[in-house]
Amino acid sequence: MKVLLVINQQKSASVMLAKEIKNELGKQGMETRFFSYTDNPILERDFDIALSLGGDGTVLFTARSVSALGVPILPLNLGTLGFIASVHPSKWLEVFNRWRDNNVTFSERLMLDVHVERAGKTVFSMPALNDAVISASGIAKTIRLVALSKEMHVGSYRSDGLIAATPTGSTAYCASAGGPILDPEMEAIILNPICPFTLLYRPLVLPPDKITVKVEPDQRSGVLLTIDGQLTEALEPNDLVMIQSAPFKARFIASGRHAFFSALHSKLAMLGGGNA
Repeated sequence: MKVLLVINQQKSASVMLAKEIKNELGKQGMETRFFSYTDNPILERDFDIALSLGGDGTVLFTARSVSALGVPILPLNLGTLGFIASVHPSKWLEVFNRWRDNNVTFSERLMLDVHVERAGKTVFSMPALNDAVISASGIAKTIRLVALSKEMHVGSYRSDGLIAATPTGSTAYCASAGGPILDPEMEAIILNPICPFTLLYRPLVLPPDKITVKVEPDQRSGVLLTIDGQLTEALEPNDLVMIQSAPFKARFIASGRHAFFSALHSKLAMLGGGNA
């Protein structure tokens, strides 16, 4: 059995835990491979499971790297709340053994397939677990975008940007921009304008069909596409950003709806300053 350990090297606890896991699994005759958060996320499937050692940011990187390969992810939480990374580091062996014994349930999460088309050619393509954000890259914040779904006009946005979020990403930037929080295992895409010039356009929850966002010409600012808050791509006038559900899902071990709502409860209690 081969195990991939995805490490956030900025966290010393992540490196120490990786060494502990490598030693323990080595005793069981298993092969482990280290992979850094900063490495190129293109991998070949030569392992059976991926352990994410960090916070939710490490999980996002891991999901983009291995989900298309059908590899399950065990997310160990060395961050703060852990909406996705929910397994306490001290429980890693217990949960790992349950997975090895086929005694776990998987939480399957919708991922986005995002690609940019320019003059009829695809110039960028990347999956996303949380969101794809189109925003201004310069000082002049307001940009103009047009969104279509199934060739139907959804909105002409004059705003600071537009967020296309998954249910998993509904608690991230999308929530900060006033979007709804969805059950993480739902099948939907949230389309949420950032500080729209008019109150006419509000967040929309749409079926996970293809959404096309066109960058209008004559922008006052540069326009940027950001994937999961981690990867960026400069956009040009008339670019088309195609967003739809990916043909694969992220498969998480011991990080399902219960863990999600527990983290949500804790975050809302902190924001409210109480013990809700």
